[in-house]
Amino acid sequence: MNTEIIGTNAGTVWVALNGTDALGIKQLKKITKLKDKEVFTAIGWLAREGKINIDVDPEDPKEFIVSLVQA
Repeated sequence: MNTEIIGTNAGTVWVALNGTDALGIKQLKKITKLKDKEVFTAIGWLAREGKINIDVDPEDPKEFIVSLVQA
């Protein structure tokens, strides 16, 4: 996997998050049809750019909730 693919996947994740309050990892995988590794590298890319928030789901501490940073 190279940076071009990771960047493309990050765009796919961003589009999935756009217009939603927040999504869990399972929801992101289902919506984007990306694999675990692809979703997590895309989330890392977006986090590094400061474009997303990552929180633990209070109802399921094993699940992460991802949302876009509000401008």
